[in-house]
Amino acid sequence: MPLRPERTRPVANKLMLVPVVVFAGLAGVFAGGMFLGQGDELPSALIGKPAPEGTVEPLGDLAVLSDDILRDGNVKIVNFWASWCAPCRVEHPNLVLLAEEGVPIYGINYKDLDRNALGFLDDLGNPYRAVGTDEDGFYALDWGVYGVPETFLLDGDGTILLRMASPLTTRELEARMRPALNEALAAN
Repeated sequence: MPLRPERTRPVANKLMLVPVVVFAGLAGVFAGGMFLGQGDELPSALIGKPAPEGTVEPLGDLAVLSDDILRDGNVKIVNFWASWCAPCRVEHPNLVLLAEEGVPIYGINYKDLDRNALGFLDDLGNPYRAVGTDEDGFYALDWGVYGVPETFLLDGDGTILLRMASPLTTRELEARMRPALNEALAAN
């Protein structure tokens, strides 16, 4: 009697695809959350209120962000960022673009090492007119920051008009930040 060829088990072959499918699904969910919108962003209790007063430490020999700058009569953006933050790298070209357009942007480096933060700015460009470092994260707590990046739009008096608790992607720049920025500039 001739021997029958051994059959592969289709179920075993299909089970080998499960980890790949699960990984692809999770990657899609994470990418969608990062690039497609705000989702379940927590509201900020500070919208319509003055930016918190406080001080930050200098970062290298860069101009230091002060409380007076936040209330200098000009519309501005305040961005919390860190060198270890991958989404901060994603949004950085949009911050550079806004700075090149003349929008005043101020940075607060969050829970980072100075040498890493300065390296980040050397590598990607420095869009900030002044910067401070918040090594322990206490200043960020006053702003209600719960992760980086977070970006705030302030009017000339230092009132918080908009909070973005996500990367400032091109989509978010055009859908949220630019309209709010244009409105604030028109009102200023």
